[in-house]
Amino acid sequence: MNTGQDAQLDELDARLIELLAEEPRIGVLECSRRLGVARGTVQARLDKLVGRGVVGGFGPEISPAAIGFGVTSFVTLEISQRHGHDQVTAHLAAIPEVLEAHTITGSSDLLCRIVARSNTDLQRVIDQIVASEGIRRASTIIALAEQIPYRTLPLVRSAARG
Repeated sequence: MNTGQDAQLDELDARLIELLAEEPRIGVLECSRRLGVARGTVQARLDKLVGRGVVGGFGPEISPAAIGFGVTSFVTLEISQRHGHDQVTAHLAAIPEVLEAHTITGSSDLLCRIVARSNTDLQRVIDQIVASEGIRRASTIIALAEQIPYRTLPLVRSAARG
């Protein structure tokens, strides 16, 4: 994790990130033209942002619903301390419908975001998840509607303002 000066974003960084987020297929030369800075400046900033892990990729954002996975749910898992996180994490990573998993505090150990084609399919995915010996208990919450989609641009703007 970066801290101190290394983790700072300035206004140009924020404008570059915002431009790339809005138009991911834009080239470095066009970025420099729109931002009013030299091409080398844009390339250097972009390389630094990638190197620091601020920008993690340039791939397409996939909508699970658009490819048939219209049910989103969140699952908390209590794991057996004897088996530990590694075995459970490897098990979860092998299930395509598990989009992400985070170690958490509180009464559970992991929080997973999962998708399924239907509620019936969700049961299949949950059954697959709890098939691991390392999982003692699962609790599932089905998302009815997405109110605020995953976003980072407001955070980028805030960081640039300091």
